[in-house]
Amino acid sequence: MDVLNNLNVAISDSCNADLYAKFLPKKVNFSSSEDISAFFEASDKDFSLLIFENISLKEEILSKIITLSGDFSMLYSEYYDNINKKVPLCDYLDGSLRDDFDFGKCIIVNNAKAKEAVKAQKEKLFHAGLYDFRLKISRLGKILKTESFYTLYNSGNSSEDFETAHFAYCDPKNRDYQIEAEKVFTQYLETINAKIPPVNTEVKDFDLLVKTFKTLASIIIPVKNRPDTILTAINSALNQKTNFPFNVIVVDNHSESLTTGKIRSIKNPALVHIIPEETDLGIGGCWNKAINSPYCGAFAVQLDSDDVYSSDDVLQKIVDVFLREKCGVVIGSYRLTDFQMRPLNDIIIDHREYTKENGVNNALRVNGFGAPRCYFTPIIRENPFENLSYGEDYDLCLRLSRQYKLERIFDVLYLCRRWSGNSDAGLSLEAMVKNNTLKDSLRTRELKLRISK
Repeated sequence: MDVLNNLNVAISDSCNADLYAKFLPKKVNFSSSEDISAFFEASDKDFSLLIFENISLKEEILSKIITLSGDFSMLYSEYYDNINKKVPLCDYLDGSLRDDFDFGKCIIVNNAKAKEAVKAQKEKLFHAGLYDFRLKISRLGKILKTESFYTLYNSGNSSEDFETAHFAYCDPKNRDYQIEAEKVFTQYLETINAKIPPVNTEVKDFDLLVKTFKTLASIIIPVKNRPDTILTAINSALNQKTNFPFNVIVVDNHSESLTTGKIRSIKNPALVHIIPEETDLGIGGCWNKAINSPYCGAFAVQLDSDDVYSSDDVLQKIVDVFLREKCGVVIGSYRLTDFQMRPLNDIIIDHREYTKENGVNNALRVNGFGAPRCYFTPIIRENPFENLSYGEDYDLCLRLSRQYKLERIFDVLYLCRRWSGNSDAGLSLEAMVKNNTLKDSLRTRELKLRISK
């Protein structure tokens, strides 16, 4: 079979049709479900190539990977960018449900499966057409990434700005897309029996459990080698004004002497400084140390070692919600700032996609829950963190949302400082793929648990 002559080609409006003239390309609005459906319904070949941005296609590789890949619904490939740097992409897992999953600049589609997928289209979509198509076709066959030595094309563009792409779902200008994406994602969960009802009931024996603690609230700060930020973080915590007793537990994960010395320099009886015996703890393991400490209060409130609270009444607001709602988790909203705590943009990371009605399901579609994350301590003692240094909070919140009521505060409570010392700052493409793959694997595990309920 001549693969290249057995190929329909669709290109976005931004593409130069002359680059693909030999394939007689059709312009398609990939945001529109109607455009996608019309393209595949009219397709007369076995395969289609969907091109989202101008690329320099390697036709010999295209032919080879289609021939060698066997049965698939979708196929995608790593590529080289405009500075000849290879752009790695994540493998597609069952839990690769996020709508910002990066397939690169083009995908290959099995037309027979695509025709079946578009038959299941229920309503017009103006923004999330491609996301809906991907979810539907994923049920009909494998979505595969080609072997890393098969790079299908070169791209004239460099890789995306990670920060902008990562928080796009919180940008108000993308709200129409988010509404459609939630709708099609929820429908997908229904079809695979993974949709679950929200938990809106109070935690059993909440008031009795609260009374077993000497301290009402603890602010938890895990730290390793943050001499430039640890003092401002601790002071932000200690300066909270409340009508109840609280403490600040700093879990010092064997920092170098400069960080440890700065922690010890603070003489305040409300500060608890813990240095674990273990030397293999990630952030999750440090949280478990704090949670199980006899100093921990009934409510455990997150503060990262390079961030600060937005005001001195944050802790009071959080505890007020716990006491009123008798819930398992409270999560606030935050703003990205520079090192001097000046806002980097107008976007508030408020995770409004987490609603009382459907947040427990929609949380599988995005990569986080927000900050600060705050927990009812008895619950975390029974459901400990994974000993990870990335994704440990997302994993825990996914698990807890199945069992306990989660409340949100949409006011900005937290300032997340972006600077060169951040653990996720200036990451290589390989490191970002590793992080995203980890969260996809956590979602995969959670998805299986929800299906089996």
